Amino acid sequence: MSAPVQVLPTHTLQRGGSPLVISVPHAGTELPPALAARLTPRALQLPDTDWHVPRLYEFAPALGVTVFVARYSRYLIDLNRPPDDAELYGGGAAKTGLCPTHSFDGAPLYRDGTDALEPAELAERRARYWRPYHDALATVLDETRGQHGHAIVLDAHSILSTVPRLFEGRLPDFNLGTYSGRSCSPRVTEAVRDCLTAAPRFTHVIDGRFKGGHITRHYGQPAAHVHALQVELAQCAYMDEAAGGYDVARAAPLQGLLRAVIEALLRWQPGAA
Repeated sequence: MSAPVQVLPTHTLQRGGSPLVISVPHAGTELPPALAARLTPRALQLPDTDWHVPRLYEFAPALGVTVFVARYSRYLIDLNRPPDDAELYGGGAAKTGLCPTHSFDGAPLYRDGTDALEPAELAERRARYWRPYHDALATVLDETRGQHGHAIVLDAHSILSTVPRLFEGRLPDFNLGTYSGRSCSPRVTEAVRDCLTAAPRFTHVIDGRFKGGHITRHYGQPAAHVHALQVELAQCAYMDEAAGGYDVARAAPLQGLLRAVIEALLRWQPGAA
């Protein structure tokens, strides 16, 4: 039986007894009223949300996986960015920041055209919304490593399959990021790669455009027995991108692949590294 879902100030948490923790930092849709009043009508539709990602992983708690899901929109605070908003990808790539002022397609989020927030507001958002999520995630990972000898965090995301401002062409269905092999054991990557190779109906890439954001890079410390990987899914693989609805028939095969990945990660043992 799965543990009950705890509703906490910044996220929900469902604890499991396995070494695997799933973090879903961009599926939140809540906005403080004061912020909502400042956003454009289009921004209030939250187009850059990782829609339906918790539903894709709804099977995981029954397997003993711990699941974090952010409550608030990334337009308030992006939990997968470093607290100092340092550049992650470089190379002149378009940036989506800690407290974004523009959507993925470059449209302004604020009615007054704000391009940057005041330092005091940034600091308040970090303290109230970013820090509690990361403190909780770090605590759970430490407890998990203490109980099992290792921990794995899978940072779960999705994105529109085409976002010209951020990348060229259509994204593969399944984008695995391991910070170019630095955030997890090579055997962890191999376990996921084997699952992807066995599912040829889905295109995939490893450490392509999405190598992993802050969560993957910060918490992935293989030498300290914490392994992290990011999974970025093209939304066309499981939903109607235009209408925004979850497509049960379309999602079922992808959910089967995700289950295979989760089960492979649960079978993995550090001694195999």
